[in-house]
Amino acid sequence: MDLYEYQGKQYFARFGIPTSPGGVASDVEQAVAQAEAAGYPVVVKAQVKVGGRGKAGGIKLAADADEVRQHAGAILGMDIKGHTVRTLWVEHASDIAHEYYASFTLDRSAKKHLCMVSAKGGVDIEEVAATDPAAIARLHVDPVDGLALDQARQLVAEAGLHEEARAEAAELLVRLYTCYVEGDCDLAEINPLILTTDGRVHALDAKVTLDDNAAFRHPEWEELAGTESLDEREVLAKEKGLNYIGLSGSVGIIANGAGLAMSTLDVVTQAGGQAANFLDIGGGANADVMAAALEVINTDEAVRAIFVNIFGGITRCDEVAKGIVEALGRVALRSPIVLRLDGTNAPQGRDILADHVSERLVVEETMLGAARRAVELAGGNR
Repeated sequence: MDLYEYQGKQYFARFGIPTSPGGVASDVEQAVAQAEAAGYPVVVKAQVKVGGRGKAGGIKLAADADEVRQHAGAILGMDIKGHTVRTLWVEHASDIAHEYYASFTLDRSAKKHLCMVSAKGGVDIEEVAATDPAAIARLHVDPVDGLALDQARQLVAEAGLHEEARAEAAELLVRLYTCYVEGDCDLAEINPLILTTDGRVHALDAKVTLDDNAAFRHPEWEELAGTESLDEREVLAKEKGLNYIGLSGSVGIIANGAGLAMSTLDVVTQAGGQAANFLDIGGGANADVMAAALEVINTDEAVRAIFVNIFGGITRCDEVAKGIVEALGRVALRSPIVLRLDGTNAPQGRDILADHVSERLVVEETMLGAARRAVELAGGNR
């Protein structure tokens, strides 16, 4: 679960990570009240879970109440990359001497936590990594040992943070690690981490992703989840117990197994199309599961063809074919289906489907052939 900036800062505060004083507002007068409490000048910031707010006009400096009203009125309701602004964060403006970057996430290949620090903050870390990778100091942290203050001091020095910022930055880094671990985060990122003109170090932004698998330890997360703006397709899929992620293409994807589903997305791209979703039905491709999967994809008006890619291992293709035939009798589909069956009892499965093949149900023997046909039926649009 991704948090809004203001939620991330509130989360940081639990672990002693300093941030700018401010408050949340959902209308213009609330924004003025929060500005008065924070003290002028203030920054009025759109709260959306997407980058590029500043370039879109979603972050504005205000010197008085009139300017707060002007900016808040303009930002509320603004569309930023498909996200409508319904909430503002109004905080006291900081006098910035320098901007840095700091984050913790999991490096799965190393099986350790990864800390990254850079003296080049305030811009996308991907941009820094591409143009000046040496500007990012990295440290793998063994979860058994944790992060010691001496390690943090060495890391901020290696990253090239200014001498006057290093002591506070190292202490903040240890607190950020505690937040990341004890707060069950997948990502805890500060960009920028700033040094103010009077020598203080604090988080000017907060990007926090919580690990949904740890929700049982955090009943307080329910309140955070209530503010989350969910994709309607994903809500329906969750209700039906499906592993679904909505995307923006026109080819709906159903596959059994996460690896096969990812490969299916890739082969659709290779064929010149774009997937509308990731949907893994796992090993249970019976009629109920298949009908649920088709129903979810059928709610996406952007889908113009559905690619069902099944590899039978323990799951038998003849049983899958029976499930698909029964599911088609339950769901009135708006889009044609392209089906590829391979593996255990694949010929028997194709025999079962033979009487049902039509312009609306196409059977292909290869994954690439099926992807090409699905992209063709979807109009070939990327």
